[in-house]
Formats: sequence, C-alpha cells, structure tokens
Amino acid sequence: MGETPIMQIVLWLQNALLLGLGFAGFYHGLQLIPARQRRVVFRQPGAPEPDRLPPASLLKAFGIRGDSDSMEEKRQLLAGAGIRLPVLRFELLRRAGLVLMLAAGLWGYAGRSHPVLLLYLPSLYWMLAAFLGAAALLADKPVLEALVRQRSYRIVKEIYAVSNQLLYYNGSRMNLHGKLTRCLPYTRILRNDLRQLLNDWYQDPDQALRTFKDRLGTDDGAGFAETLQSMRLHEHEAFYELLKQRIQDFKDKLDLIKEGKKETTSYLLFVLAGLPILNTFRIFIYPWVQEGQKLFQQLN
Repeated sequence: MGETPIMQIVLWLQNALLLGLGFAGFYHGLQLIPARQRRVVFRQPGAPEPDRLPPASLLKAFGIRGDSDSMEEKRQLLAGAGIRLPVLRFELLRRAGLVLMLAAGLWGYAGRSHPVLLLYLPSLYWMLAAFLGAAALLADKPVLEALVRQRSYRIVKEIYAVSNQLLYYNGSRMNLHGKLTRCLPYTRILRNDLRQLLNDWYQDPDQALRTFKDRLGTDDGAGFAETLQSMRLHEHEAFYELLKQRIQDFKDKLDLIKEGKKETTSYLLFVLAGLPILNTFRIFIYPWVQEGQKLFQQLN
C-alpha cells in the first residue's frame, strides 16, 4: 500500500517532534551532570582576556565584520546567555556549520542514487537532519534570546536569595565582603562570578564590581552590582531599604516568569497530545480513507 504526500508529511511531522523531544531530553540530561570546579587563575581584576580572534583572512572569506551592529548585538546576547566565547569565533563556527549542513544535504541527495555513500541509511533522514541542523544555525538569534531569558530567570532567583541573606545580615559588624562570602552557598549560576568578585575585591573593588556586572550580562545583574556598589560606599540603613524594594521587585518578576512558564508548558502539552492522534490516524483511519478513494476511482 503506497503512501500519499499527505501521509509522508504526517510522518515527517511525527519524526520531527520525536527528534525535538529527544534533543530536549539529551540537553536536560547534560544539565544534570555535575560540573567540575574551575582552576583558580590569578590575574589582575579587569585584565584583558587572551587574544583568541580567528585569522582576518578567514573572517573575510566568510564575510564576517567585527565592527557591525549585528556583531555587537550578538556579543551582548552571548554575554547574557553566559557563553564565554568571542563573538567572531562564534559567528565563524556558525557559518562553517551552515556550509557543513549544506554539504551534508547535497551528500544525502546524491545518496538517493548511490546508497553506498550514506552507508545504506535512508536519504530522507539524512537530508532531514541536515535541514534541521541548518534551521537551528540560522535561528541562532531566537535560540540565544531564549537562553538569555532562561539564564536571567535563574540569576533573578539567586539574586533574590542573596539579597534576602544580605538583608538578614543588616546590623552585623561584618563588612560587605564578609557578608557576600556567607552568601556563596546560596548560589549556583552566580557562584563562579561571585567568587571571582570576592577574589578581586581587595585589589580594586570598583573594577571588580564592573567586571562582575559585565560577566553577568543581564539588566538584573547590572542592577544588583550597582546596589552592591552603593552599599560598599555608604553602609547606611537607607540602602537596606532600597534592598527591600529590590527584593520585592525580584519577587514580582519571578511570579510573572512562573506564570509565563506555566502557559508555555500548557501549549507544549497540547502539541504533544497531538502525537497519539496522528498515530491513530495513520494506523486505523487512514487505511479506510485510502480504500474509499480506491473504491470511488473504480466506480468512476
């Protein structure tokens, strides 16, 4: 019994959804793997990172300009997503990946007449994987924006916990460095950046706070760094009142984000509920439809 184009589209949609679910499960599985602690590198606060720029000729061959507005926007997105990768290197890898996906798609198309090129794998799956890979690389900006939103949510949660701890230490004789040191166990995303801030604190606290703000790369992180700077310069009761207001703002923002995540989850569950319906249509209903079409063709 041959398959019509409609049935092939249904199968493609089902396979694409299963592939997306598999990738999501693989990604969240990687997130559960405990990360080893980084080695401590002693350097001056605010010292420039080592030069990791690709060769200029290679950038020119791929049409990459470092002074463009799109590169600056992508640099901010990478910082907000917590990706410690130079923007030129990221863009070079992305465009090289696009070329690789195009070559893989052409290789899969050539494998239709020469199956040995694909090790006798279905050429349709090969071309579909190349298409999905190219689509993911072309949609790098929405993906980075989603990563920024996810990381910003987790940063807000940790800043909320740290701010509550700082408010708890109000009236203590400890200085701000000691209070922040006591807050380290309440962080996970911020732990490396906060530890670096504490290491650079007594060398140049102003530069250490600026570096901390740049490494966080989010508006909430910048506001938190400015609050710490104000508390460092003026240990006054009024700044703890300001901290209370920021804690309330963080709480309201967390509530809004939770409501949005619930709505997104409901949409995702609605889409997943369509998989059994598609499978039921393919197994039970579609053969009857096909037999009915054959009967009408014979009558005509």
